[in-house]
Parts: sequence; C-alpha cells; structure tokens
Amino acid sequence: MWNKGESEGLQTLGIVVVVCSSLKLLHYLGLIDLSDDKIEDELEMTTVCYRPEGLEQLEAQTNFTKRELQVLYRGFKNECPSGVVNEETFKQIYAQFFPHGDASMYAHYLFNAFDTTQTGSVKFEGFVMALSTLLRGTVHEKLRWTFNLYDINKDGYINKEEMMDIVKAIYDMMGKYTYPVLKQDAPRLHVEVFFQKMDKNKDGVVTLDEFIESCQEDDNIMRSLQLFENVM
Repeated sequence: MWNKGESEGLQTLGIVVVVCSSLKLLHYLGLIDLSDDKIEDELEMTTVCYRPEGLEQLEAQTNFTKRELQVLYRGFKNECPSGVVNEETFKQIYAQFFPHGDASMYAHYLFNAFDTTQTGSVKFEGFVMALSTLLRGTVHEKLRWTFNLYDINKDGYINKEEMMDIVKAIYDMMGKYTYPVLKQDAPRLHVEVFFQKMDKNKDGVVTLDEFIESCQEDDNIMRSLQLFENVM
C-alpha cells in the first residue's frame, strides 16, 4: 500500500506531463528561448504567406500577440514545411525527448487531442490554439483540454480504462526513469487512487465537472498549471 505522499505525487503526474508536453513541442520548434533581439531578427526574416486578416483573426482567437504568432508560424513552417503536422511527427519528437522509454502511445493520444477535426493532421491554426490554451488559458480551459485528452472515445466521460490507457502510456514514455522507482503495478494502483478521488458520485465514470473540481482541490496540480504561463 502506498503512503499518502506517494499517492498524492502520482495523482498529479498525468496532469503535469500534459502541460510539460506542450513545452517539448515549443522547444522542438525552437520557440522557447526567444530574446527580444531574436524576435526582431525573426520578424525581419518572416516572409510567410499569412494574410493579415487571417493573422488578426487568430490573434483574436488566442492569447498570443501578432508578433508572437508570426514567430510561432515561422518556427512551425521551418519544421513542418507542408504546413501541417501529423502523428508520426509527434512520435518522432517524443522519441527524441524520451529515448529510454516508449513514447509512441502517449504521442498518439496527445496528437488526437490536438487533432480536434480528426483529419489525421494538425494545421498551424489548430496547433497554436491548443498551445494558447495550455500556456495561457484559464484554469478551466487548461483542465477542459486535459479532460479531452483523457476522454479517448470522446463520449464526454472518462472511464477507468481510458485513464489506465493514458497513465500506462505516460509510464511507458518515462521508461527506466520511472519503473525502477515504482512497482510494476504502479500504473494500475495510480489509476485506482486517482479515479476513486475523481468519481465523486461513484457511478463509474468521471464527468468534466468532477474532473475540474478534483483537480482544483489538488494544490500540486494548481501549481503545475501556473508554471508555464510565461515561457514565451
């Protein structure tokens, strides 16, 4: 049986990894470490075919400035010349960042959360709107996005099997950095503790309201959601 500290720490792991994962994508695109001088250089070089009205519309729909959107778009186009990113790209990114584990399933679930249109590819608009939510959205917006990641079949609920699939994918991705420290059945135990905490009315599924309420009751999760608001 786990002690209280272990279970509380494991309960926040999935939420923290979701937020951290957006930083992996930003780092891959070379968009995190931007000084003012570098931003000016990027803007001078930016000759992208973005129509002004499209950029202004995206500025209105996100929490990024026009200047930030231009830099984001340049980085996106540099790494994804086709103008879209697919699931294989996500898998390649996470394989690089987690070489000692298997990140393929986590990348699959994360890509599906980004691919809101279920077309098999994510355009710049969808990519940057998701980043806007994860990095600068309200607490409710961030948690709603995270709920959507866990709701694999998109029926509006999280069941225990879905939570197990996501948690197992996270543990597999962490690889040797997780398994020597935790028991082999840690993912299952983690899910049992976390699901019992979230399923307020004990009906076997977690609703969006239950998910948000449970996360807001966890100080560690709330702190993790505040960590990455000023990365750009």
